[in-house]
Amino acid sequence: MNGGDISEGDYHSPPQDFRDSISESPWTQKGQCCMADRLPRKLVAILYADVAGYSRLTGEDEDATHRTLSASLDLISTIIESHHGQVKHYAGDAVLAKFNAIVDAMSAAVAIQNELNQRNENLPDERKILFRVGVNSGDVIEDRGDIYGDGVNVAARLEGLADPGGICISEAVRSAIGKKLDLDYEDLGDQEVKNIADPVRAYKITLTKEAPPRIGSAEPVLKLPDKPSIAVLPFINMSDDPEQEYFSDGITEDITTALSYFSGLFVIARNSAFAYKGKSVDVRQVARELGIRYLLEGSVRRLGRRIRISGQLIDATLGSHIWAERFDGDVDDIFELQDDITRKIVGSIAPRIELAEVDRSRGLQPTNLSSYELSLKAKSQFYDAMRSGDADGVEKAINTAQEALVQDPRNTHALWVLALAQLEQYLYRWGRDPLEALSRGSETAENLIQVDPSNASGHLLRGYAHMFRHEFDLAMADFERALSLNPNSVMNLFVAAWGESLTGHTALAKVHAELGLRLSPREMDFWLGVAYLALTQASFAEEDFEEAMKWGRLSIQMHSKAPIRRSLMVACCAYTGDLEEAVYHAKEIQTFAPDFISSVLRGELELYKMADHNNLLVEGLRKAGLSESTSE
Repeated sequence: MNGGDISEGDYHSPPQDFRDSISESPWTQKGQCCMADRLPRKLVAILYADVAGYSRLTGEDEDATHRTLSASLDLISTIIESHHGQVKHYAGDAVLAKFNAIVDAMSAAVAIQNELNQRNENLPDERKILFRVGVNSGDVIEDRGDIYGDGVNVAARLEGLADPGGICISEAVRSAIGKKLDLDYEDLGDQEVKNIADPVRAYKITLTKEAPPRIGSAEPVLKLPDKPSIAVLPFINMSDDPEQEYFSDGITEDITTALSYFSGLFVIARNSAFAYKGKSVDVRQVARELGIRYLLEGSVRRLGRRIRISGQLIDATLGSHIWAERFDGDVDDIFELQDDITRKIVGSIAPRIELAEVDRSRGLQPTNLSSYELSLKAKSQFYDAMRSGDADGVEKAINTAQEALVQDPRNTHALWVLALAQLEQYLYRWGRDPLEALSRGSETAENLIQVDPSNASGHLLRGYAHMFRHEFDLAMADFERALSLNPNSVMNLFVAAWGESLTGHTALAKVHAELGLRLSPREMDFWLGVAYLALTQASFAEEDFEEAMKWGRLSIQMHSKAPIRRSLMVACCAYTGDLEEAVYHAKEIQTFAPDFISSVLRGELELYKMADHNNLLVEGLRKAGLSESTSE
C-alpha cells in the first residue's frame, strides 16, 4: 500500500478509536510528562481523515468493504504525497498526515474528497464509503516517525465535526488560506470538543466537483493523438534534504526516455512536463493543456540509506486512477537503483495503459470509428476470442483490423493485431490452409517493420513467423532486435523467452521470463500465459517434468484454450505416470484445436529446434496413447 507500512490486517481492528488514542497519549497531556518538553516542536498543517459509518458497512459485506477501503486509503496516500504531504500514521480506517504548507494540506483535502465523491457517484448509497476530513495548523511533536500534540488532537476533533464526504477546518487554517483558494466557507462558530480545554472555532468547506486551484491558461484544448498519450510529471522530492532534487528529476527524465522506446505511445517531451514542476496541478487541466490522456506522477523520499518511490498512473480525461505502486531500494549504488526503479515503473505502467485502452475500446460505439479506435476494437476482439478459443472471433478481429487499415494503411496498431491474429490461426490450425495464414502473418509483420523500423513489435512478430518456419536463427535475431529497441517491454521479454526456450537457450529463457514477471506481475492474462509457457517449455526440454507441470498449470490458468501448453501437459503427465490427467488435456485440445496433436505427431508442426526435444514431446504424446490419426 502506498504511503505507509500498515498491512491489510490492520484495517479491520484498530486497538481503539484513533481520536481517543492520540488525545489520551501521555505525550500530549499537559503537565503529565516532561518528555514532551524535551522533544522539539514544529509548526505544521495536519490532515486527519476517517471513514463515516465503517461499522455499518462491514456488517453488510466485510470483504467488499475492506477491498474498497484499501483502494480508498491507497488513493488518499498518493494524493497526500502528490501535494507535498507525508502520511504519518494509519489506525484502522483513519489516516493522519502532515504538511509543511497549509495551502498544500487544503488542496490535498479538497482533491481527496472530490476524487472519492466522484468514485461514489455510480454506487448505491449503501455501498458508498465516505470520509470525513479535518485540517488544522499547530505545533506538533515529531518522534519515531509519528506526530503528537494538541495540533493533532484538534485536527481529529475537526474531522468529527465534518459531514460525511466533507471537510472541516480550524480558524488558524481559515486565516492562513485567505483568498489563496477559490473555496466557500461556512462558519460553525466555537465548538466544544472532547479533551480540548478551550472551544475550537470551526469552518465547513463547501465542495464543488472541480478541485481548486487550477494551473495554466485558457488555451484551446489539444486533440488527443491517435495512440495512447502520456506525460510524466516531475516526481516530487519528499526528502528533507533539497539536495535530493537531482534524484527525483533524474527518475522523471529516465522514465520519460524509457517510455519513448514504446513506438505505440505518444510521450510528451521532458521540458513540457517540467513546466509543472513545483505546482499544485489539476490533472484534467494538464491533460487539456498537453493534449494527452494519461499522466504519471509520483514522489521520492530518502531516509538514511533507504529510498522510497511512489507512483500513480491516472486517466486524466476521467480523473481516475489506473495504477499505483511503491518501490523501495538502497542507495549503495544510486545509478543502479535509478535504472532498476525506472525499469520496474515502466514495465508496470506500459501494460496498464494497454489494458486501459483495450477496456476503453469495449465501450466504443460501432459507427464512425477512427482507424485507431477500430484497431483498439480489433485488439479487444482478438484477446476475447483467444481467451475462449473462438476461431470465428479471431476472424472477426482480423476483419476489424483490416477495416482500420482501409482508413490508414500505416496504422501500426492495426498491423500488429492483424499479424498476431494470422499467426495464431496458423498455430491453432484454424481455417482451410494454415500455411496460407502463416504466409499472411509473415507478410503483415514485414509491412509493420517497413512502416516503422523502430517498432519492436514488428520484429517480435516476424521472429514469431520465423519460429514456425523453423528459421530459428533468424527468429532469435529478430527477438534480440526487439529487445534492443525496447528492453523495458515485458511483451518483448516474454516472447523472447518463449523463443529461447524452444531453441535450446533454456537458462536464458528462464532469466527473461522471470524478469518480465518481476517487472509486471499483473500483466494481461494472455501475456502472462506466454511467460509461464516459456518456463514450461524450458523445463520440459531439461526433462524436469515436475517443474514443467507446475508452470504448465499456471499457463493454462492464464489461457486455457492453448494447444502447446496442453500438449506439453499431456507429455509431462505421461512421463510422470498420470495418464488420467494426460487424457483430460488431450480431450481439451480437441474442443478448440482438433488437428494440433496429429500435426505434431506427423511432423508437420515441430515446436523445438533440437531434434531431441521434439522427440521427447512426440514420445510423450505417444506414451499417453495418442496417434497421428486420432487424438482421442
